[in-house]
Amino acid sequence: MEINGRVHLFFEQSGTFKNEFKKLGYEAYDYDIQNNFGETDFDNDLFKEIDDAYDGKPSLFDRITPDDLIMAFYPCIYFCAGSQMCFYLSCPNYKNLSSKETIKQILERTEQRKRYYSTLIKFCAVCIERNIKMIFENPWSEQTYLKANFIKVPDLVDNNRMNRGDYFIKPTAYWYFNCEPTYGESYQNDKEKKTHDTTRSSKVPGICSEERSMISPDYARNFICDFIIGKKQQIGQMSLF
Repeated sequence: MEINGRVHLFFEQSGTFKNEFKKLGYEAYDYDIQNNFGETDFDNDLFKEIDDAYDGKPSLFDRITPDDLIMAFYPCIYFCAGSQMCFYLSCPNYKNLSSKETIKQILERTEQRKRYYSTLIKFCAVCIERNIKMIFENPWSEQTYLKANFIKVPDLVDNNRMNRGDYFIKPTAYWYFNCEPTYGESYQNDKEKKTHDTTRSSKVPGICSEERSMISPDYARNFICDFIIGKKQQIGQMSLF
């Protein structure tokens, strides 16, 4: 893929990917409503920006051209496998609630998921209509919502991110719009494995844990080179063992 313009990183304080794009010579910016790591360049309510662009109103998308690339780490809070469990009456979160209160919680969660899901589809539609190259990612382990409920199948699934230098196995799907993945072999399994049981969860409803923003710089670089720009690296087969 050729990127002749800028790179725009959306959601989840994706400064790690931003910095790796910059090291590779690209002009890159991070957009998010949070700035816990001091890497957010533009403090934007991206949901509002997507709604405005979809409705034909002025938005940040007016500054993004077909020469640019958007890479989005779309919030997974209502799509991931853990979230799916919260739609069951037997979910431990509801053990001290009455049946009526439980149903109320499930219905409220249903409305929240609808909001996140419809905004994601609008986001894709805006990029399609404007011919903007866009990649977004979301978890792909177990019973994730997007596996059976999305407008297309993912173009790429990374089943073990540790093979390219991340701290987690964490199967992840990537959807490409107006572009296609390249395929490289920058293998670098040299990190001690972390588990989600030991990571910090978010204190704010609707916001994913900070650990999701803490991607290994090695993984970001290897992913960019292997699956976005098709750049061969001379790193060899690196292993912790």
